[in-house]
Amino acid sequence: MNTTGPATPAIEIRDLVKSFGELTAVDHLDLSVPRGQMLALLGPNGAGKSTTTEMILGITAPSSGSVQVAGMSPAKAAQQGLVGAMLQNGALLEDVPVRSMLSLVAGVCAHPLPLDDVIERADIAPLLRRNTSKLSGGEAQRVRFALALLPDPEVMLLDEPTVAMDVETRRRFWERMRAVAAEGRTIVFATHYLEEADQQAARVVVMDRGRVVADGTGAEIKSRIGGRAITLVPLDGPETVDDLARLAGVTSVDLLEDGRLHLSSRDSDATLAALFAPGGPGAEGRVRDLAVSQPSLEEAFVQLTSH
Repeated sequence: MNTTGPATPAIEIRDLVKSFGELTAVDHLDLSVPRGQMLALLGPNGAGKSTTTEMILGITAPSSGSVQVAGMSPAKAAQQGLVGAMLQNGALLEDVPVRSMLSLVAGVCAHPLPLDDVIERADIAPLLRRNTSKLSGGEAQRVRFALALLPDPEVMLLDEPTVAMDVETRRRFWERMRAVAAEGRTIVFATHYLEEADQQAARVVVMDRGRVVADGTGAEIKSRIGGRAITLVPLDGPETVDDLARLAGVTSVDLLEDGRLHLSSRDSDATLAALFAPGGPGAEGRVRDLAVSQPSLEEAFVQLTSH
């Protein structure tokens, strides 16, 4: 892997704007990503994530502002093999064996990784003789990952990398991705699996309406919405739910799929005191399996991007 100086950001975006007629998809965006960082880029549909990714790759030209990748223009970085992309709907060559396609693409890379290394890192050895048209959705994603690795890039951009993968395949994918990141590569991935973002990324950036609305670790972003989440199992009917909703500090009560109740509280100490006060549902033994936790990244995301 060729590397630029450690002080040179992997990605540097300054006052970036992209408009399509009257629609502003990216609105004066500033973002600097240091080398070696794994960053999750989150946002609802239409937030500007895909358009930003396309400008980083040089696929789309900015309306104004600037993008640099490894200290150079996106086009030059791509020509030098410094950036690799795994796009969710990126087309694969049709009706050819996977190995043949990889060999063909490697032939046009400036400094490709050895093909055997790519095959091992992407976990695609069982797929090499498979025709590309016969791949499942998850298998096609693994092949796209291999294609992104082939140029031996400094920067990797991944769009919904684990979509269509089952749980075990997703787990193995992230194990391999962490190994790739440990080599010093910069990885920016967009995902709708917010738990993945929280677990895998050292930094989370949330976009909405073309701008950054939150930037920090998963814990820092979750702490921004304040309060605590309380989960418990009610032992009787709607009366307990009504009583819980009236407890001090409780802002909402939601039924989870497993039958537990999820209480959002702006003041968990006050809520717990009321829960176990004389006559409260807890003091009367009407609840069990109580747990108090920080709000999830999904809860923070919803609050940050709700209009």
